[in-house]
Amino acid sequence: MDFGLDDKTAVVTGGAGRIGSEDCRVLAREGAEVVVLDVEEEQAQNVADEINDDDDEYAGQAHAIECDLTDRDDVGSTVDALEEETGGIDVLVNNAGMVDARDRVENFDDDIWDRDVAVNLTGAYNITREVFPRMKEREWGRIVSMSSMAGWQGGFGQLSYSATKAALIGFGKTLALEGAQNGVTSNVIAPSIVVGALADLPIDQLEQMDEHFARIAKATPMRRLGREEDVANMVAYLSSEQANYITGQVMGVTGGIDLFSF
Repeated sequence: MDFGLDDKTAVVTGGAGRIGSEDCRVLAREGAEVVVLDVEEEQAQNVADEINDDDDEYAGQAHAIECDLTDRDDVGSTVDALEEETGGIDVLVNNAGMVDARDRVENFDDDIWDRDVAVNLTGAYNITREVFPRMKEREWGRIVSMSSMAGWQGGFGQLSYSATKAALIGFGKTLALEGAQNGVTSNVIAPSIVVGALADLPIDQLEQMDEHFARIAKATPMRRLGREEDVANMVAYLSSEQANYITGQVMGVTGGIDLFSF
């Protein structure tokens, strides 16, 4: 299926990370010109170089851009430059986020809370506020924001992560309402745990490596954890021309773990 992305420019925030880099690869494979946007310039460049390698299965066109999403001036100047260089940003994937904090609320670190709100939520706001009005003016755009099952159902010891990921659901739905009459869709993806190659291990082997991962796999109807490409394929579809009538939705990529089953 042709997703209609050959003449589109896609920006992926946190594009150097595990899920973000796979988003970049799949969008490039589908024909989009991809901007790997990350605060880590060298890692972003590595992803872009991989995509630009003609011998790679994901060969396409990509650029690495360093940008601090918490710095509004940096975001504004970066978006201005990208709009001029590319002719307009058509797809924005709000993927950047911090997920390393774990503690109960009574012990939670105030600085970690502020950091996670600044990156996970305000960072998405800062860049979307620059990109969204221009999409509306061109009457075509796709916003895909990365939430989590922790944003749907909470996550023990993940106070800041769960709160910011829950907020992105309301954020994405509001954008859907405001962009609906201007050809701009906004959707949210809520993955379960994503573990790369570990998803291919039988549960008994996974249990020997990580009991927590094994417990989640056992509770998942598909009996495995998520892979980065499971998420990236949904990102590509929601960015496509074919998804033009899908907006304001929260798409679970979970293997069914959110289902209640006996």
